[in-house]
Amino acid sequence: MEFKDYYEIMGVKKDATQDEIKRAYRKLARKYHPDVSKEPDAEKRFKEVGEAYEVLKDPEKRAAYDQLGTNYKAGEDFRPPPGWDQGFEFHGGDFTGADASGFSDFFEQLFGRGFSYSSGASRGGAEYHTRGNDTHAKILIDLEDAYHGANKTMTLKHTELGPDGRPQVKERTLNVRIPKGVRQGQHLRLAKQGGAGIGKGEAGDLFLEIQFKPHPYYHIEGKDVYLDLPLAPWEAALGAKIKAPTPTGPVDLKIPPGSAAGRKLRLKGKGIPGKQPGDLYVILQIALPPADTESAKQAYREFEKAVPFNPRASLGV
Repeated sequence: MEFKDYYEIMGVKKDATQDEIKRAYRKLARKYHPDVSKEPDAEKRFKEVGEAYEVLKDPEKRAAYDQLGTNYKAGEDFRPPPGWDQGFEFHGGDFTGADASGFSDFFEQLFGRGFSYSSGASRGGAEYHTRGNDTHAKILIDLEDAYHGANKTMTLKHTELGPDGRPQVKERTLNVRIPKGVRQGQHLRLAKQGGAGIGKGEAGDLFLEIQFKPHPYYHIEGKDVYLDLPLAPWEAALGAKIKAPTPTGPVDLKIPPGSAAGRKLRLKGKGIPGKQPGDLYVILQIALPPADTESAKQAYREFEKAVPFNPRASLGV
């Protein structure tokens, strides 16, 4: 996937005001509109400009995009850093009129999952009362938080337009209770912690999307947890009783004799807790001792003589 430099596409500086971005878009949209343009790549450029404007016209999308930093160049291979938008608060609403179906994979990876929450409105006499927008943000938690529950102090960032017409990032701090058994992708609703209402309208809600931090041992699929467990060759061949880590502490694990690399052992109910808890799957891996001393090399030579073995016999060679 290629990195898109939206400022370069729009021909504006990174500190351009919202009015400058709007003027640049109007100029480029007229130049490349497929119905009137004679440019050979008009349709492609028109879509690129529309995509860039979709991000830069929205102060929240723009501020989140700016968080990626200045280390990327247009056209180079790009993957979003893990948690790149963690803690960034977005208000209700998704796209602002553009047809996002023709946008690039780059846009889809960063902004493709739209969150759109409606806000209620009512009139009472001469006053106008509107419920505030719901907001959403992604937060990163430790896998262990899902097993035990936790209280977290989290800083969320949101965007406001400053008096100079440029987006400014503001922060606020919240205390959040992470419930035991929470799962990746689940949304926690914090009532009346979203956008402020107008008049006597109540505040909207804040929805926090749960994402797990990368773990050095485990990876998660739904409510199940997976662990790659290294074994010595003799443990796999002869069987063994060993200690294996789990998110709730070490357990005794029996390795059946003749276990091959990739064999999967299931620890029922040791996955993410819940009314129907997930399972923990141990994937066996064979770790070879290094032949980094003369005695280790000699041991390998003796083993080769004692156990004739061709691992490529099934390939006919």
